[in-house]
Amino acid sequence: MNHQKSQALDAIDRNRELLCRVSDQLWEHPEVGFHEKYAAELYCDTLEALGFQVERNLAGIPTAFSGTYGNDGPVIGFLGEFDALPGLSQVEAALEKIPAQESAPGHGCGHNLLGVGSLAAAVAVKQYLQDNHLPGTVVFFGCPAEEGGSGKGFMARSGVFQQVDIAFSWHPGEVNSVSTEGTMSNYQICYHFRGVSAHAAMSPEQGRSALDALELMNIGVQFLREHVPTDTRIHYAITDTGGSAPGTVQPYAQAVYLLRAVHPQQLIDLYDRVNKIARGAAMMTDTTVEIEFIKACSNVVINTELNRLMQKNLEQVPPAGFDEADLEQARRYQQTFPKGKTYYDSLVDEVEDPQMREELQARADEPIHRVVMPLARERQGFVSSDVGDVSWNCPVAQINAATMPAGVPMHSWQMVAVGKTPMAKKGMLYAAKVMAASAIDALEDPEIIRRAKEELLRRTGGKTYQPPIPAEIQPKIPQDLFQTP
Repeated sequence: MNHQKSQALDAIDRNRELLCRVSDQLWEHPEVGFHEKYAAELYCDTLEALGFQVERNLAGIPTAFSGTYGNDGPVIGFLGEFDALPGLSQVEAALEKIPAQESAPGHGCGHNLLGVGSLAAAVAVKQYLQDNHLPGTVVFFGCPAEEGGSGKGFMARSGVFQQVDIAFSWHPGEVNSVSTEGTMSNYQICYHFRGVSAHAAMSPEQGRSALDALELMNIGVQFLREHVPTDTRIHYAITDTGGSAPGTVQPYAQAVYLLRAVHPQQLIDLYDRVNKIARGAAMMTDTTVEIEFIKACSNVVINTELNRLMQKNLEQVPPAGFDEADLEQARRYQQTFPKGKTYYDSLVDEVEDPQMREELQARADEPIHRVVMPLARERQGFVSSDVGDVSWNCPVAQINAATMPAGVPMHSWQMVAVGKTPMAKKGMLYAAKVMAASAIDALEDPEIIRRAKEELLRRTGGKTYQPPIPAEIQPKIPQDLFQTP
């Protein structure tokens, strides 16, 4: 690592206290997607204090914003998320499930760390540009509602990322690795069934059950699962049954469906078939159905050029420096969940070199995974991310960084509980340095950016980004749907 890069990364350590405090404040004030008012204000105030030019209300979303330094040269973006998950409130550092506030949200995906890690990377790149008087622009993007809202999808639809040359992101987790797993595009839809209430015993013939319609739809979709491509996915949640009195014919019922497919055309076809089932269920029960499109996101376009760059820096940047206190705390948390196959194990299975695979397997029982995983081969996964919409606009690379005990389930109370621990913050700052170092390499060698852009063109077949979210759809998340009309 050259001197200029090392000096820039030192800016992260100099601002460590501020960065960790912001992460803690976000953890203490969890907010669900598109409602992150506290988080957005905290970020904007922090960005301004650090010398970034802040633009609020991106894409017309009150909690979407950017912080920019520089006005020429290559534009390097860092993607920050900060929304929490509903119902995951948890007491800090507790070794059992204890909600800090009943039914309140909590940072079960580590987004208090994710956003601040990306901010820290932007701070380091800003320092590098200042110190070396080089052309270049660094932008931190505050991206709301990753969990179920596709905030980046709405931002991409408005052209927010069109001028970005390359972008970086990361995710808290249990391993240090480059993400080489393709994601699925998805649609999220709410189905509102409306019928007629009546006394279920005295005059059932006068009622038209919306709940029956919803149940018939769900049954129809179960049969559909036999007749769709094997790599598609259909999930649903019944969000309103219309009431709790069995003696009343329910006049309203509601479900939110999430459809996933690798290829956009598959998703369009799946959406059409599910809609036909919903309309058929309404016809069978003499009810009506309103189909409300909520959000969508595109599949991630993997970029090998940037992935190799991030792998190099994962290996070169000094490790997080977990101490015995961190390891002991991790061991205590590992006793709270059953031992099973972990993400680390699945990555080890992908390693082709027998000796390396054996060495990694020997470290599988470490309470915190400190090893850097080798660059895995590209493969198709089954999760979705709104980072996909950014990746269609500019080359994007992502890493995972160990911020928690090995094997901790995602979206769990354990993940919330460890979100303010020293181990979490050490992993966060390590991820920040890896992203910043990768960005600095790209600024020093413009050929990296050129090759990454060429690869994006090859992988997309030269197709321009087509937003999967229709122009008339405004941001909404499932939590906003829970009120019966």
